[in-house]
Parts: sequence; structure tokens; C-alpha cells
Amino acid sequence: MLSPSVLNGLAWEIQRRRHHFLRYADDFAIFVRSREAGERVLVNVQRYLGESLRLRVNAGKSAVDRPWKRTFLGVTFSRRGDRIKVSDKAIVKLKATIRTLSRRTRGHSLNRIIADSRKTLLGWKAYFDISEVLSHLRDVDKWIRRKLRCYLWKQWGRSGYRQLRRLGVDRQLAWNTAKSAHGPWRLSASPALYHALPNRYFRDLGLPELAAR
Repeated sequence: MLSPSVLNGLAWEIQRRRHHFLRYADDFAIFVRSREAGERVLVNVQRYLGESLRLRVNAGKSAVDRPWKRTFLGVTFSRRGDRIKVSDKAIVKLKATIRTLSRRTRGHSLNRIIADSRKTLLGWKAYFDISEVLSHLRDVDKWIRRKLRCYLWKQWGRSGYRQLRRLGVDRQLAWNTAKSAHGPWRLSASPALYHALPNRYFRDLGLPELAAR
């Protein structure tokens, strides 16, 4: 990565031409009104860097495209380009982390899993707090709670029926769920698990909600 001061000249030049842009170290995102303008700016940036700084633009990371088709530091834009949203790639990476933390082989209590996940989720939420699109964050919240229901159901094992009854599930529903041939992930979305482990159950244990503002 280049020293940030090396590219200050480029930043001043973009600003002088009254383009809107974002910058982090040596990464730039420049916003213009049309593809034609974008192509022209890209050529000018390449020329400026080559002639003034003897630098070459990374062709693999550079492109002219719609704002919602590009990602900058894990952030992109909504389909109309008018609202900030978390990129799909950032969400995939978060889910991979949660999967690692909630593996059955860890053998930890649900409280421990949530405590470990809480550190990751609070940091992630703080970083992406600028997101204006919340619908896909609500989907992630639902997925995380389902993942934890699945984890707990696996831990209960043969005591699943007794645990469901202890948490207020009707006898017949608890029995049908415990004797179901469906796997843990399928059952984690069942009425019995939702009744026994509602959203507030995880909230009370300290699980952050990414879509909450």
C-alpha cells in the first residue's frame, strides 16, 4: 500500500474538478453522472498517475460501473443508488464467522456462544452503522437466531422433548418435534423451536440485533 500522502495530489485534482469521491488510503471511488464521464475520468486518472507519479492503476480492481455493482470497504448502494447498504460479500464473511463460533464440536453453552458472537456482532454493527438499507440485516438477524436454535437443539439431543416442555411447548407439538425425522436445521425453523426460543430469549441473553437502530 502506498503512503497516503503520495496520492494527496490526486485527491486535490479530483476535488478541483468537482467530482464526488470517497478515499481510504490508496483506494478511491469517484462518482460521476454517466458512463461516458466515468470512462473519461478513468483515463484522466490513469494519465495523471502515470505522468505525475509514475504509478499504474490496478486494472483488476478498477472499473466504470453502476454504484450498486461496486463495493468500497464492504459497503455498496441500493439498486437505485440512493441508499447505503452492506455488501453481500461482507455478509457472507460475517456468516462464515458465526458458523465457526457455533459449531457443535465446540461444546460450549449457548451463553458462551452468544458472548463470543457478541464481540464480533457489536464490532461489525459499529463499522456498518452507516447502512441505510436494513431489510437484509433483518434477514441476517433471523439467520443468526435460527443458527443458535439449531445449535441448542443439537445440544439437547435426546432430552429435546423435555426441554421443549420445560419451555412451555404443548405436549403434542413437543412430541411431534422430538420424534420428527427432519434434521436440526429444518427443525430450527419449526413452530416448537420458535415458541420455546422466541426472539426475546436471545435478546435477553445479550445477542445484538444488527438491524436495530
